[in-house]
Amino acid sequence: MLVISPGVGKVWFMPVQRFGGLEAVIMDRLWSNGRAATVREVLEELQQERTLAYTTVMTVMDNLHKKGWLRRRRLGRAYVYEPVGTREGYTAQLMRDALSTSDNRAAAFVHFLSGLSPEEAEALRTALKVVPQEDGPGTGRA
Repeated sequence: MLVISPGVGKVWFMPVQRFGGLEAVIMDRLWSNGRAATVREVLEELQQERTLAYTTVMTVMDNLHKKGWLRRRRLGRAYVYEPVGTREGYTAQLMRDALSTSDNRAAAFVHFLSGLSPEEAEALRTALKVVPQEDGPGTGRA
């Protein structure tokens, strides 16, 4: 989860808990649909694949709201839920968390990079061109 330190302007990250099975499915649907949805709408979509109770989906979505992953607003008698962050932001945080468990980050990067497909390697090269570089010693930029 992204946290901005008050008054300092620094951004730091708290470890993220991986989603449970149904949490992941619900978040995937909301991210994929790209719009807010009620519990009933999510339930109807999920019931095309498996049988779930309305209260089960409602509880999971309420838990995701309490954990800070979904925001909600009242619309009539129902809540409409939407993701607070992006799928890419969540994935990036999981990657940061995984990297933080290594005593040798360089070795972890080498193992990770050795498993990339040519398309993934190209996507990484493109992404690195977008990331702002810091000026200072050791960066090649004075």
